Amino acid sequence: MQRYGMSIPFTGVPLHAQRDWVTELADLGYTDVWSSEADGADAFTPLVLASQWAPSLRLGCAIVPAYTRGPALLAQCIGSLAQAAPGRFVFGLGSSSNVIVEKWNAIPFEEPYRKTRDVLRFLRTALAGERVAQRYDTMEVDGFRLGAVPPEPVPILVAALREGMLRLAGREADGAIINWLSADDVKQVVAPVHAGGEGKEIVARIFVCPSTDADTVRAGFRRAAAAYLNVPVYAAFHSWLGRDDVLGDMWARWADGDRKGALEAIPDQLVDDLLVHGSPEQCREHIQRYVDNGVTTPALSIMSFGDLDVRQAIRDLAPR
Repeated sequence: MQRYGMSIPFTGVPLHAQRDWVTELADLGYTDVWSSEADGADAFTPLVLASQWAPSLRLGCAIVPAYTRGPALLAQCIGSLAQAAPGRFVFGLGSSSNVIVEKWNAIPFEEPYRKTRDVLRFLRTALAGERVAQRYDTMEVDGFRLGAVPPEPVPILVAALREGMLRLAGREADGAIINWLSADDVKQVVAPVHAGGEGKEIVARIFVCPSTDADTVRAGFRRAAAAYLNVPVYAAFHSWLGRDDVLGDMWARWADGDRKGALEAIPDQLVDDLLVHGSPEQCREHIQRYVDNGVTTPALSIMSFGDLDVRQAIRDLAPR
């Protein structure tokens, strides 16, 4: 079965008013909804609502930071949602970034690889209902046993950028969550995951704007790209992908405080690689390239530039 997901909640629509949007996703043939956690809704509440509004949809987090909840509380959140939607929940765990963890949540962003690995290992034990009394490299849990044990095992995916985390996703998790990459980048990224075993799920958050107004779309996406690709973890990721020559000028201008110049230094080709845009049919063809290169679950994220009607875009991009 080819999975085909949509990111929720939808920007600009109050959570309580999104029921019709979510139920229509199932009617249109979408198989999954994927939440995230940055500066909007938390990752769990939209999925709890969706679990009751559209019982056929699979629910996923992409992602929840390893730092921003204590390990026991995180296990409780996962266990509760897994009980609300038995067999339909996939949990995505990641390190997030220094901006979200340290600048916004006042938590030191230290040892992201080890922290993610330790929380993953803790969750494997806790979600199985076992008592956890363990000293990890980055934390210690003494005597916790989860009361809300999931009725079925919860797949855990690891958000991964570079090789270390990608290998962790393949070795100890059920797969990886990837984003901010082109369809052609997928082959390089999935190889370390598959080195850990066959059958790993690869979820890709894919930015999509089904609009033929290329100038408006590119201008809007440049602002988003500059904001993200100057965050250290994403800058390092694109350096690893081989984009030093493409992004070097933008990085230098941003570091010098020249925000306008940084935007102008992002070439059209990079925008066209990282953002799926054009007619709905062109968008579906571009999304298919991600799948052909190794993505098992595209999770579309609608970018609203210009006068885009997001509700209509969801319909236009529905699987055929």
